[in-house]
Amino acid sequence: MELVKGIKELINEADKEVEVIFAKKLIQIQKSEEITIIDIRDIRELWKEGKIKGAIHAPRGMIEFWVDPKSPYHRKVFSTGNKFILYCKSGWRSSLATKTLLDMGFGPVAHLAGGFDDWKKENGEVEKVEQK
Repeated sequence: MELVKGIKELINEADKEVEVIFAKKLIQIQKSEEITIIDIRDIRELWKEGKIKGAIHAPRGMIEFWVDPKSPYHRKVFSTGNKFILYCKSGWRSSLATKTLLDMGFGPVAHLAGGFDDWKKENGEVEKVEQK
């Protein structure tokens, strides 16, 4: 089966429509009370590598449910009015997730270009996540 659009096309399209933040900039603003950093990676990735210090974990498979105030899975953190910055390992999943949230009318929201990999390259603060 040949796809009409591959993952690269979807990511390129999303990145044209969403706000992209680079690790150097996020390091400068990460302590602002007006932003909330959201880690959308699988929990096993957090256990293995840690997460951006202060980030909240919202798995990619649940984020649409958690942001929707009408969902039985809604999380109050997504009703703060803050700007949300999503990230994953390389920025692919977060690009697509950010686009989906914008399509839902949620915002303000952006994503971290290069993801957690770029965060670590720029020596951003990382905290360990203990396995429960």
